[in-house]
Amino acid sequence: MKTRHIERVLTPPRPHMVGDGFRVHQYIPSGIQEGFERMDPFIMMDYNSKFYFPPTDQPRGVGVHPHRGFETVTIAYKGSVAHHDSSGNSGVIAEGDVQWMTAASGILHKEYHEENFSKAGGDFQMVQLWVNLPAKDKMSAPKYQGITNAEIKKVELPDNAGIVEVIAGEFNGEKGPAFTFTPVHMLNAKLNKGGKATFSFPENYNTVILVIEGNIKVNNSEEINTDALGLFANDGEEFTVEAKDDAIVLVLSGEPINEPIAAQGPFVMNTRAELVRAMSDFNMGKFGYLE
Repeated sequence: MKTRHIERVLTPPRPHMVGDGFRVHQYIPSGIQEGFERMDPFIMMDYNSKFYFPPTDQPRGVGVHPHRGFETVTIAYKGSVAHHDSSGNSGVIAEGDVQWMTAASGILHKEYHEENFSKAGGDFQMVQLWVNLPAKDKMSAPKYQGITNAEIKKVELPDNAGIVEVIAGEFNGEKGPAFTFTPVHMLNAKLNKGGKATFSFPENYNTVILVIEGNIKVNNSEEINTDALGLFANDGEEFTVEAKDDAIVLVLSGEPINEPIAAQGPFVMNTRAELVRAMSDFNMGKFGYLE
């Protein structure tokens, strides 16, 4: 099996605020700077690196806003987030949990720091991804997957190297709980110091790793430090991650959809005409109602 190599290592782009509750580094597409196609089907990655929010009685977050044509995936590493949407879904994503929302034909939602976390304050660390949908599924019904950490498949590595949490796709034959429209692998490698894990994905799958905690070495050569992202070339299938100290690494790999992408704000479609229709439908109240 051919080795897949790191194309380049990216340090965190300058942070910006999303609402007043999310201080994020946008790695995709801004950090990679090669447009939506480079990491298709992952069309956005906002990384809220570990950041302390002081206590407040008024929860911080993002008010009601629309989406159409893709899915949002939020992975909670520190802190907790509450969610409400116009399809009647609500819930709290606690530390270790994942929220997978399929906006598809259109949805309104809001997300904000959970009330108890807001009142206590504390470290907050999250990843939010936008996962594109193929044209045939963009206008399907919205859906919601609230995935608790207990539901995530955990694969123990040999030699006390650590575990791999399988959110979506599979690892060593074990499948994650998330339903996906196209092949997507989403894994958390939680490695003990000196621990190693080997991953293998088809050569054409676009692949990145984000170091959430600790420092790692890839293929016994490339060093990647905390909060940095490793972008892989599409030149092989297999790579190895070794923890230089206790580490958490988010591993993403997905089959490209390879369809035209027309994006504007919270809408990701295939054509300009579909974007105009999305904006019109939103303005006419067709995405539902949410206070």
